[in-house]
Amino acid sequence: MKYIYLILTILLVSSSAFAQKEKEMKMNTETNLIEATYYHENGEISQQGTFNLDKKLHGNWISYNEAGEKISEGAYVNGMKTGKWNFWNEGSLKEVEFSNNAIASVVNKESSVRVTKN
Repeated sequence: MKYIYLILTILLVSSSAFAQKEKEMKMNTETNLIEATYYHENGEISQQGTFNLDKKLHGNWISYNEAGEKISEGAYVNGMKTGKWNFWNEGSLKEVEFSNNAIASVVNKESSVRVTKN
């Protein structure tokens, strides 16, 4: 059951980047990546990350809730989740390791500190 909840959370976070009304995008000529920032309706940042020239998620991505608190952080390589991702939810932290775009392991940790954007 915990994996179903985690998968639904991951899908929601992944798909919400495309559901935002307002966004900013710019090309970084040094990295050849498109830098994207999506906003919640209240003006707070929803997600930040980069796309490659094939328009696939590529590089670090961070998601925030409407209060500006970080809810997820991890990396993509050519559209696939890779390595360790962190998911914060109601005082807990889940460290999820991805391999071949699939969940390889999940570690539950207590998190008394809520990380906010800089």
